[in-house]
Amino acid sequence: MIARLNHPDYDRWATQVRNTGGCRQPIHLRGKVDHYDQATGQLLHRYTTRHEPDGILRLPCKTRRASRCPSCAETYRADTYQLIRAGLIGGKGVPTTVTSHPTLFVTLTAPSFGTVHACREKNGKTLPCHARRNAPTCPHGRATTCTTRHSKDDPRIGEPLCPDCYDYTGSVLFNALAPLLWKRFADAVRRHLAKHGGLPLSELRHHLTLSFAKVAEYQRRGVVHFHAVIRLDSSDGPAFPPPAWVTADALTHAVQHAAKVVTATATATAPAYEDEPERALRWGDQLDVRRITLDGDLTEQAVAGYIAKYATKAAECVGTLDRRVNPLDNLDAFNLRDHARRLIATCMRLGALPELAGLRLADWAHMLGFRGHFSTRSRRYSTTLGELRAVRERFVHTEEVAHGRLPLFDEDTILVISEWEYVGKGYSVGDALLATAITGGGQ
Repeated sequence: MIARLNHPDYDRWATQVRNTGGCRQPIHLRGKVDHYDQATGQLLHRYTTRHEPDGILRLPCKTRRASRCPSCAETYRADTYQLIRAGLIGGKGVPTTVTSHPTLFVTLTAPSFGTVHACREKNGKTLPCHARRNAPTCPHGRATTCTTRHSKDDPRIGEPLCPDCYDYTGSVLFNALAPLLWKRFADAVRRHLAKHGGLPLSELRHHLTLSFAKVAEYQRRGVVHFHAVIRLDSSDGPAFPPPAWVTADALTHAVQHAAKVVTATATATAPAYEDEPERALRWGDQLDVRRITLDGDLTEQAVAGYIAKYATKAAECVGTLDRRVNPLDNLDAFNLRDHARRLIATCMRLGALPELAGLRLADWAHMLGFRGHFSTRSRRYSTTLGELRAVRERFVHTEEVAHGRLPLFDEDTILVISEWEYVGKGYSVGDALLATAITGGGQ
């Protein structure tokens, strides 16, 4: 740290640190960018990292995980907020008339895989976890009752009352097949809407479009559930409303019906393995369907903020690892909760079975079997994260040109040749201390 402070290029190093926005693990690149006149072949401008501190350029890692880099995750959260909100009130290329389209906020939960400790509240009062009179003991000799009034930060929340009774296999398989279960749910919503309008399913796309944006959230017990914004548009997209026969009530009935259909018949089925029969997976009994309004408790700002918050989180609330697990790793060597360790061990055990190889459970053991994208959207819901980043990059480039740090060229007449090489990431211990002091901890 002292050597860095006394180095002649410290000011430039500090500028690089500030330009990363306080990234905790910046990417190190080595290379150059040349600008040539296409007509004459003349070199007009060259940027090279040869004269940068340590001969490298530091760029933000752009991860979405707050556990890895709070600074970059905050940028991802803000972009997700703008993406969700634009689909609710317009902007970013979406017309403001979408506010009149039928729109719902839907939460689909996972079923129960065993009784777990929970924080229960009623009218602002904390209730006992699982208070039962004359509660029998489980087959493993453990009590099936808990009279503790757990606080929200109690580490026991999400832990099963009896780990040996808990269905760890079902929990892992549900996480693995949750994306497929969502797809079948969305298809069932479309089928019900087509039936409601007296149309064959193949004709529905000529009348309306089902647009959505969703995010996956881990519960403390280690299973995911989905929060989704579902909106109905015309077949031509969000610029026009859907047919008059498709109302918010019709969409609500379609969602409720679809959840039941997927649960009863259109289930995602895990293949048979070892001595276990085929297992049908379904949504939980708790289904929350609410309308989004411009005023009241569930506004577009509340929904966008709620979804964006979970877009930067993973399974850290369960106590699992924030990186992939190697099959040779000794799980006992990591600081894991027993519940998380059992879930990871179940992923590794099932992932070794040929019958379940397609689920890639071992590769996603650190995510407890879930291998889908945490934040997804349909094509016509609103803008994209890529478009938001492109706008930000254009703004930064314009600022650089305006302040004379980059030359002003006619892009149609300039040939740009870039050569970059990845050479590492992160900071040394001393550099990390200085970077924290410079950026205020990346907050």
